[in-house]
Amino acid sequence: MNDEDYIVQLRGVRKAFGAREILKGVDITVRRGETMVILGGSGTGKSVTIRHVIGLLEPDEGDVYIDKEKMNGTSSRKKAELRSRMGVLFQSGALINWLTVYENVALPLRELHRMNDTDVDRIVTDKLRLLGLWPARNLLPGNISGGMKKRVGLARALTTNPELLLYDEPTSGLDPVMSQVINELVRRMQDELGVTQIVVTHDMNSAYYIADRITFLYQGRVEFVGTPNEIRAADSEIVQQFINGRARGPMVLDAEDPTQKKKSQENGAAGKKN
Repeated sequence: MNDEDYIVQLRGVRKAFGAREILKGVDITVRRGETMVILGGSGTGKSVTIRHVIGLLEPDEGDVYIDKEKMNGTSSRKKAELRSRMGVLFQSGALINWLTVYENVALPLRELHRMNDTDVDRIVTDKLRLLGLWPARNLLPGNISGGMKKRVGLARALTTNPELLLYDEPTSGLDPVMSQVINELVRRMQDELGVTQIVVTHDMNSAYYIADRITFLYQGRVEFVGTPNEIRAADSEIVQQFINGRARGPMVLDAEDPTQKKKSQENGAAGKKN
């Protein structure tokens, strides 16, 4: 696969916060037009990876490329230009509580792009209708469900017609039915709009449904990359423990928490003595 077939590349990305090393040389490539799921347990570096793609974090080592243009180590102006090609759906939806659904979706068009009211109304109306939110346009976030908040966040992310959509735990906190509604929306964005998507999740049902490929992170490294069918057949014991939800196996409970790792090792030693 040539470089031109990829829209996102992370090459040897390392990141530490103090003595705590989160990413330990991560290589990820995302093909144009695909949905890449980044999978792994809590503390394995999924959200930190996304923040590097957006340019909110700078790697200690390695590089991040968006369509062959370097995100890290560049000017604030260049970062903003690259970000303008992205839409981001945060885990909570990140809505402003005192603004209506309509006003939340319109906000980036008014504040960042300084559009006139006619253009704002055209775009916002189009996105709200696309996601079935038009009847809720005058409601405040406190008066809508968690699933609807996610859809509002997605509508806002779509207002700039992004080439790349990034989702941070899009089904977190939702019931199974609403989770599937969000999963179907993710697939629909790819099928109808042709966008490239990166989805951070630990939800296996979601990962299997939406992913073209899955990158599995463990202890800050890439443990596996492949299709949903390939990950089901992976010979990694760590991968199999995670995707099957097994309590026992080689996987450390929290790969990035040294105290948990120490406790796990101590418990193992105690078990051997007994």
